[in-house]
Amino acid sequence: MKTINVDFSVITGKIKPMNAVNNGPLGVSERGTSNFEDYTALEIPYARNHDASFYDGYGGEHTVDVHRIFKNFDADENDPRSYVFEPTDKYTANTYKAGTKVFYRLGASIEHGYKYGTYPPRDFAKWARICEHIIRHYNEGWANGFYYGIEYWEIWNEPDCRNHDGSNPCWQGTDEEFIELYAVAATHLKKCFPNIKIGGPAFTAPKHGPLQLAFLKAVKERGLPFDFYSFHRYFKKPEEVAIAAQTAIESLDIFGIERPELILNEWNYIKGWMCEDWLYSLRMERGLKGASFIAGSMCIGQASELDMLMYYDARPCAMSGIFDTDTLAPRKGYYAFLGFKELRSLGNSAKIDAQKENIYSCAATNGSEHALFFTRYEDTDEAEKEEICFSIQGINAKNGVRAEFYLLDAENNASLVRKEVFSGEKFTINLEINLFDTYLIKFSNI
Repeated sequence: MKTINVDFSVITGKIKPMNAVNNGPLGVSERGTSNFEDYTALEIPYARNHDASFYDGYGGEHTVDVHRIFKNFDADENDPRSYVFEPTDKYTANTYKAGTKVFYRLGASIEHGYKYGTYPPRDFAKWARICEHIIRHYNEGWANGFYYGIEYWEIWNEPDCRNHDGSNPCWQGTDEEFIELYAVAATHLKKCFPNIKIGGPAFTAPKHGPLQLAFLKAVKERGLPFDFYSFHRYFKKPEEVAIAAQTAIESLDIFGIERPELILNEWNYIKGWMCEDWLYSLRMERGLKGASFIAGSMCIGQASELDMLMYYDARPCAMSGIFDTDTLAPRKGYYAFLGFKELRSLGNSAKIDAQKENIYSCAATNGSEHALFFTRYEDTDEAEKEEICFSIQGINAKNGVRAEFYLLDAENNASLVRKEVFSGEKFTINLEINLFDTYLIKFSNI
């Protein structure tokens, strides 16, 4: 039997935004369907708008990407008539209406086929000025715009990406050209908007690769704006979240870069990217295994050096474990996000054994209410039941503690399945759990 120790009297920090995502809610479609209420209920802190142009519900091919908003590069970037803002306006408004802040990716969506938006801009300085006007539209009201105060502005996406045939679906230029684009854009935007956060560049992984090292070297030597370092990681085991954060820190330390925010802003379960491994990955992402993987990864992220974790993808698509593509109904992964929301609402992280072999856990408290969130995950498809024990202390309750057990499994969607009362300064909870079971236990004083 595994024993996991929890002490709610020891605060280890804040519950971080490990439940951020890529992409926001759908308002109401032309068929009258929507996931807006379900999305809003999750209290998602941030939504990165990368790949939004793939989804008609957000505005499709006219949405978010710089080259989709500013369609004619020869046009006057100072003229509001040169911009097509309306689809992105609607999408952004829906996201904020749901209580979620936008994390804006400046650049282009991935292009696996025909390449159009991933070529280097013909004039880096003009591209930077176009981005400036997009920011002014959403933060300063320019061109009949808004005052959202969007904090995060990310320059590009996966410039280091490579397909199996060696092609790059995200950047058609050289490494040197990308570094120069970042330098020109980041410097210009930071000069125009000192108070926003400029960063990127959403590498495929935080590794010591040629472009990663050359980019970070330029950041240090040229003193480039670098408020956050964003990168991606697709994996099979939740502990890879912490490994990614540590690898990023090691890369920064090579050049003596003062640590920016560390943001892993694309992640999901991937067994492999090709053929049967890819098809298996998609099936797992949409089901109970994917939900357990989400819960475990958020728990490990909370215990790691990361500042934010952004799931790919909340957009109803093949890689969404949150919403069904056709009906927009919640999938199993939705309820893992629902559980972590409860931790965020309590605010403070409590001391816990975050990982005990295949048990991933996290605890939170606001002083009078407490919650324990955990899952049993292994990268397999079958396993026998397992007994675990939680040793609980640090709840100051003279008249006892009421515990409510919410279960996410094959039959239950975060359903209340058990109530129990405990007494004493320290008590234990024994459970027999199945593979991929995810629990939220809420404690309150009697």
